[in-house]
Amino acid sequence: MQVSENSVNNTASLKNLKGFDVNHPPDPKLIDSCVHCGFCLSTCPSYRVLGKEMDSPRGRIYLMDAINQGEIALNTATVEHFDSCLGCLACVSTCPSGVQYDKLISATRHQVERNYPRSLPDKFFRQLIFSLFPYPNLLRILLVPLLVYQKLGFAKFFRATGLLNKISPRLAAMESILPEITLKSFQDNLPTVIRAQGEKRYRVGMILGCVQRLFFSPVNEATVRVLTANGCEVVIPKSQGCCAALPEHQGQTEQAKALARQMIDSFANTDVDFVIINAAGCGHTLKEYGHILESDPEYREKAKDFAAKVKDAQEFLATVGLTAKLSPLTDKPLNLVYQDACHLLHGQKISVQPRQILRQIPGVKLREPIDAALCCGSAGVYNMLQPEVSEELGRQKVQNLLNTGAELIASANPGCTLQITKHLQLQGKKISVIHPMELLDYSIRGEKLEL
Repeated sequence: MQVSENSVNNTASLKNLKGFDVNHPPDPKLIDSCVHCGFCLSTCPSYRVLGKEMDSPRGRIYLMDAINQGEIALNTATVEHFDSCLGCLACVSTCPSGVQYDKLISATRHQVERNYPRSLPDKFFRQLIFSLFPYPNLLRILLVPLLVYQKLGFAKFFRATGLLNKISPRLAAMESILPEITLKSFQDNLPTVIRAQGEKRYRVGMILGCVQRLFFSPVNEATVRVLTANGCEVVIPKSQGCCAALPEHQGQTEQAKALARQMIDSFANTDVDFVIINAAGCGHTLKEYGHILESDPEYREKAKDFAAKVKDAQEFLATVGLTAKLSPLTDKPLNLVYQDACHLLHGQKISVQPRQILRQIPGVKLREPIDAALCCGSAGVYNMLQPEVSEELGRQKVQNLLNTGAELIASANPGCTLQITKHLQLQGKKISVIHPMELLDYSIRGEKLEL
């Protein structure tokens, strides 16, 4: 009789466990496609650093299944393993069974943000990120005190003393990747329409990004010049905002949907053949609009049509071909290493095209690093939310890039550029990190690099 009562009590307690809600939990069919072979372990960056089964894709799928079955709860012990995932999607590329881990972790993160009560400090820090980074106009206002902060030497002080790290490792991580703020960060002077040079081949829209727009505006200017030099009329709607990558990757469902709708509306009636993006993480999310808005009857078809037009800048140019003449970047052969951004390589399956484009520049010799597919540790805002793991991955990535003997690093994602630049500085190396569109721009204009 006692055994029976315990059994009933255990069953009741399992039913009372806090788990996923009924709004798109991780799909059991996708979970069941995992045969737990372990091929993902060697390519998973969090598993490499932490060494725990539950911090691997296979381990997280075990957790998703157990929560779905009501066997374990969605609590601090389980959420910490979902949070440790960088979302780099290397496991998707590696999996011999074709497990769609990207869809599983995305569904899980949206569930976590709806159903797991985070601690007050964690909630505050995340809210700070989601209230600032996806809104470039608001973020631009914040640049004023940050410019003063840098000019008065506070940045050097905090980095030299490590004081901020003692106060808050997360704030220290955020501060450590802050690039130098210049007057260009406050400018937004690209016109709405830029005419093609010579015969017009295409009419393309261009997305400016958030971090790219503020901290890497020369990349956007270079991209416009490269596109127009190769026969493209470029349209830049002023109403465009954030692509929704940051909130989507971190499970902020409604914010991601709202930003996606705004982006679609901003390009409505522009009559563009393609929508061009030069940031890897943004491009992956833009191509996922059909999935993000699949439950929205008004925007479902609009989202699919918009996503079908999205092309990474390198992908686009490799497909349509370069028509502008290219000149050498240096007076001698240039040893260059290309850094594969995860959301280009694993998310968009773009790897060959950037290399094809760079090899067309006279004198460029591409070097290939070991572990080229391993994440640099940036992963959107991961380097701010999980600084310990990110630091180790950044160190490994930079060492692998340096071991190629390259004189220059090409990076097509602002987050990767910030992360790699930081770790180059930490290792005392003075090697430039530059976007492939900037290299093409220099080559088309016949300007030489100063290395």
